[in-house]
Amino acid sequence: MKKINCLIVEDEPLARNLLIEYVKKVPYLHLVDACPNAMAAMEVLRQQTVDLLFLDIQMPEITGTTLFKILPKKPLVIFTTAYSEYAIEGFELDAVDYLLKPIPFERFLKAVEKASSRLLSQTDLSIPAPATESQSQYVFVKDGNKLVRVFLDDILYIEGLKDYVTLHTRQQKITTLQRMKNLEEQLPADRFIRIHNSYIVHVKAIDAVHKNEVQIGQTMLPISDTYRKIFREFIERKQMG
Repeated sequence: MKKINCLIVEDEPLARNLLIEYVKKVPYLHLVDACPNAMAAMEVLRQQTVDLLFLDIQMPEITGTTLFKILPKKPLVIFTTAYSEYAIEGFELDAVDYLLKPIPFERFLKAVEKASSRLLSQTDLSIPAPATESQSQYVFVKDGNKLVRVFLDDILYIEGLKDYVTLHTRQQKITTLQRMKNLEEQLPADRFIRIHNSYIVHVKAIDAVHKNEVQIGQTMLPISDTYRKIFREFIERKQMG
């Protein structure tokens, strides 16, 4: 397993030392540095490649959330804090997890596993077909402990929920740990269209288009206001074509 380069940003020495100990216990984590404040962390991030931040929220001068917002290239982040009221803001910034101090090692390890799975999903779980096979005929997605090849023409629609997506195919349903946006980027734009934050449909699988819904077999999927105009224009282009 490729090592995950991580950076600890924590102004409390005891909490910082505890996180250092925890990181050293996990074989696939590599500690790039442990910083006492945001300014020191920014300097490290300018010079080093970091995959994962352990970032304290309450720090003097620049808070952890402010630091994360201003980073031009954002690694994955696990927020740490003694105050549970900051959890919502942390998750709004797409944090992998939110650890409440004092942090038990078991809870730390669970958060790290989530980060590891997300990194894997960004690199290994949607592998487009080689260029010689013309516009990706399939993708690979992780199903349990194995990678499964899914032919694009077998996909009816894709359903997303937070960190997971479910591919509804003609033969089966496959749920995998992956971001909807990451998978969407792998799909041919002339064959798949997003109709809702939670749904992407294969155009050839659509049986009927109602006012606010798409029908695929017996399944009705909502068309959200956000995507309605784009979807209608897409369908009109297909009709003209």
